[in-house]
Amino acid sequence: MFFPASAQAKDAFQQCGKASWYKLGGTTASGERANPQGLTAAHRTLPFGTLVDVTNLSNGKTVTVRINDRGPFAKGRVIDVTLAAARQLGFVQKGITKVRVTNADAPNSAVHKQKCQ
Repeated sequence: MFFPASAQAKDAFQQCGKASWYKLGGTTASGERANPQGLTAAHRTLPFGTLVDVTNLSNGKTVTVRINDRGPFAKGRVIDVTLAAARQLGFVQKGITKVRVTNADAPNSAVHKQKCQ
């Protein structure tokens, strides 16, 4: 089921861990056609359509992505982003990086109370 981002609760959400990028062909779990040039991502539990900010903790770069797929299924990873998002975050060559994932709609003061390590 698709939930538009505007219908999402404005509650603060934060998750820290590893991100990877993936090349997905065909269809995503939400039923959309996969687009490696789109700013989308896979997350295990967030509703489809949720907008999240992903911050690369090694360089401070941030990108907003929309959840449209399920995953990642590798231990220790919290989000898989498209190639386009990985480029903006600056970790295509590395393949994996530590990130902070926050709700793009939540006020900054509510989201950044905890530090990611």
